[in-house]
Amino acid sequence: MKIFTEAAITLLELLGQTLWGFKPNLMRAIGEQHGAAKALTWFLLNMPRYERTVKDWGPVRTHLLVTEISVLNGCPYCTFGHAYALQLFYFKETGQVLPVDEQQIVAWHTLDEAAVIDQFKSLVQSTALTEHQHRLDRMLLLRQGAEQPASKEDRQILHLLTMFSFLNQCGISGKATPDQAHDPVNKDMALKAEYRRLREESRA
Repeated sequence: MKIFTEAAITLLELLGQTLWGFKPNLMRAIGEQHGAAKALTWFLLNMPRYERTVKDWGPVRTHLLVTEISVLNGCPYCTFGHAYALQLFYFKETGQVLPVDEQQIVAWHTLDEAAVIDQFKSLVQSTALTEHQHRLDRMLLLRQGAEQPASKEDRQILHLLTMFSFLNQCGISGKATPDQAHDPVNKDMALKAEYRRLREESRA
């Protein structure tokens, strides 16, 4: 069975390499925790739907929601990957950097849930992300089970909650170390270099 698991891990790493320009650290954790068949089946069922959500919503909204979901679930690995992608797209669209960097967002794991929600509200309300606040609020209601999905967008949010419950748990159990941005934008080296330059200037 080990040979099939290793083959599945290699295939998933090649998928990450193709999509994002690097081999994601999480792929080994997923393969080792769930085996070849379940790992490959899970990606076949979930990644196309996730990609459709990114296409429908745009990357900023998608990565913003996934970042908050991953912080609430306690997964530094997924938090970093999607917070970094959010940073790059926000910089690409606005020419500005967010007031907190991806490492600072990861550090929100030390806060309780109410404080995490407050941090995201503060971030959104102090930037050009304000249009996305109601979707974050809706995500929280669906996550808490306070309301049932009533629209296509609700079902997309619910899929993200389910999908990242799985990925976050794999990252936590596997103690996956953060790597790079979890999006094809990660392959834009010029954008990453310019973002890093402006981020350093903002710290100075």
